[in-house]
Amino acid sequence: MPDATDPQSTADRDFSPMRWAGESLALLDQTRLPAEEVWLDCRTPEEIAAAIYRLSVRGAPAIGVSAAYGLTVGVRNGLRQAPDGSPPDAGTLREAFESAYRVLHESRPTAVNLFWALERGRKVFERAMEEDDLTEIGDALLAWAKELHRQDVETNRRIGEHGARLFAQNDRVMTHCNAGALATAGYGTAIGVIHSSFDQGKVGMVWVDETRPLLQGARLTAWELKKLGIPFRVVTDNSAGALLSRGQVDRVVVGADRIAANGDAANKIGTYTVAVLAHRHSVPFYVAAPLSTIDPNTPTGDDIPIEERDAGEVTDVFGTRVAPEGVEALNIAFDVTPAELIAGIITEVGVLEAPYVESIREALAGVSS
Repeated sequence: MPDATDPQSTADRDFSPMRWAGESLALLDQTRLPAEEVWLDCRTPEEIAAAIYRLSVRGAPAIGVSAAYGLTVGVRNGLRQAPDGSPPDAGTLREAFESAYRVLHESRPTAVNLFWALERGRKVFERAMEEDDLTEIGDALLAWAKELHRQDVETNRRIGEHGARLFAQNDRVMTHCNAGALATAGYGTAIGVIHSSFDQGKVGMVWVDETRPLLQGARLTAWELKKLGIPFRVVTDNSAGALLSRGQVDRVVVGADRIAANGDAANKIGTYTVAVLAHRHSVPFYVAAPLSTIDPNTPTGDDIPIEERDAGEVTDVFGTRVAPEGVEALNIAFDVTPAELIAGIITEVGVLEAPYVESIREALAGVSS
């Protein structure tokens, strides 16, 4: 089986948007897709954080795994700081870790996988600091980051398998934004469900919302589905109501950046609109996400921090001004879909159903036990 951590050696179906390249993290610059495939060579935590902020890497699981590698490069750089070749001391390594942690922590506020990965990285670092040989800390963090990468791909495959059981033959599916391999360490969540369902002959058409303002659907989801050979058509975001009212959508599946303890789910702006329309037309609306995207410390969607981005992303389209000069814009990056609009949350342990407070608690307890 191809190594999922080396996308250059894999088939399209095993594609990953990141790989460890000796002493740096290579990230596929998603801001350049679909026109060109450019890989960024990130050698510092600051470079990885900048890539996360400007959406060169995006999607909650992908952000989490990238952050794990970010901690790794920070500490490994700390191991090489002594110009005289003297062995590293504990203070230098701790300063390197904390500096990497801080810069990565501030990169994006909504994707809970970022903070999930950073806290686990701290535990790995502290355990390694207790060992006698400090020079092994960088290797310990790298081994952990690579394992997190591998686990995410496997988790997404299981999400796909569980989600495929919800589909019927030749279903017409709508999705919003991009929750595919590009948004994860590989395979994808919502697109992973579509991928697995298509392999079983259960997908006849995918309606791909363009997803303004940065067109993650038209640019990224379309790019992935084309590589996978899955039939699709790109539609404007405001086509969702027309397609649903005409009976041309059998189900909707999207990803999530954070899911609250009660099942409310934050995803790319416009997701809530699709969920309301799906509910109006009795079409099941599913959220596909790993358990790491569920934040038990966030009681409801009202408590999820919602990122607001540069207004220029709205007033300009890839460098071309479309709004009059001097016009102000509001650029809300995410919205929250209430749990009552969600037919099921597709995870690696199965499909969680309402009441979500109970099913989420049981699923998380099962993982921690």
